[in-house]
Amino acid sequence: MNKPAPSGQTTADTGYNYCALPLAPYACVPEHSKGRMHEEPPSRHRTCFQRDRDRIIHSSAFRRLKYKTQVFVYHEGDHYRTRLTHTLEVAQIARSLARSLFVNEDLAETVALSHDLGHTPFAHAGEDVLKKCMEPYDGFEHNAQSLRILTHLEEKYPKWAGLNLTFETLEGVIKHNGPIETNDKTILEVSSKMGIGLTNFAPVEAQVAALADDIAYNNHDVEDGLNAGLFTLNDISSVKLIGRIAKAKRKEYPDIPETMLIHEIIREMIGEMANDVLSESQMRLKDSKAQSPDDVRGLKIPIVAFSIQLEPEVIELKQFLMANMYRHYTVDRIRNKVEIIIADLFRVYMERPNLLDEHWRDKIAAVNGHQNATNKARIVADYIAGMTDRYAIREHERLFDLYWDLK
Repeated sequence: MNKPAPSGQTTADTGYNYCALPLAPYACVPEHSKGRMHEEPPSRHRTCFQRDRDRIIHSSAFRRLKYKTQVFVYHEGDHYRTRLTHTLEVAQIARSLARSLFVNEDLAETVALSHDLGHTPFAHAGEDVLKKCMEPYDGFEHNAQSLRILTHLEEKYPKWAGLNLTFETLEGVIKHNGPIETNDKTILEVSSKMGIGLTNFAPVEAQVAALADDIAYNNHDVEDGLNAGLFTLNDISSVKLIGRIAKAKRKEYPDIPETMLIHEIIREMIGEMANDVLSESQMRLKDSKAQSPDDVRGLKIPIVAFSIQLEPEVIELKQFLMANMYRHYTVDRIRNKVEIIIADLFRVYMERPNLLDEHWRDKIAAVNGHQNATNKARIVADYIAGMTDRYAIREHERLFDLYWDLK
């Protein structure tokens, strides 16, 4: 791995760019990064975390998020969130939270931008099917797939596979939701090579990205669900958090259209969640007396969290969305089609890998000699997980529609 810049040296001495804003002692500082898996010269004009961010934004996997489902399949409307717009909203909230906590904005943003790269087409519905298909073959999980993309599947550099990101970025991708227990081969391989401990917490920046994800999807799923007519504002006002804000906004703006009222409610709810997280996190940081990222890693509880007052209201909101949006019959109808599409594709590629394009056929051929069903299944899962919604639909039509392109 690359060695960190010696303490006390300047940007001109080392090639590292220091942060422009003062950081708290518990923040991750780029010149003290634990390095990359493969050594390379530092950038002259960017910190190592800024460089990680740019590599993610320029990755193929990031571009494909444009046509991957958040809740609604892409062709259902132009105004609903996609996996890409969700990711950008998470990154924006993560930067705001990180700045207020005096931790590294660039690292928080980088983890946020990379946290959903491993999602399959059709969101969690697609993941559920692929996970079932992969049960006999070491399993599938989108967080592990994100790491696999970053360390294996992106093919842009002649000297190594993946994007060669920093220790801190990869640690954040692996553990942004907290310590983990896993048998996933990619996670175990990367954590072993990089010295990433799996049983402790990630630094504050990664925890910020995780809470930003919660804030983003809870709010934009409410807005998308209302716009789609899956429930009404009166329906969701039964949720304490929404009801309290809706009542105050109706009193403040008694004559505005409901569409504008919804925007006011969403803005206020994002603000209330963010302010609550900041207050709770600042209190925990003070109590922890953390003076370094390693101090944060060694704590018994997360630093970044909702307060005990707001958390039950957030849980109630999630339960409402599960019952009235994610399990709505129109969404379940899409799920039914998704189950057919993903399962059919997995089965036919496993049975007849010659149907894959040349690049992926070559991947399977490359493991011949020590080939087994698990190796082949992992390559097939990589291929399917990387598909956009529209590509998966089109590929299913090409393979199973008897009248597709037949002359």
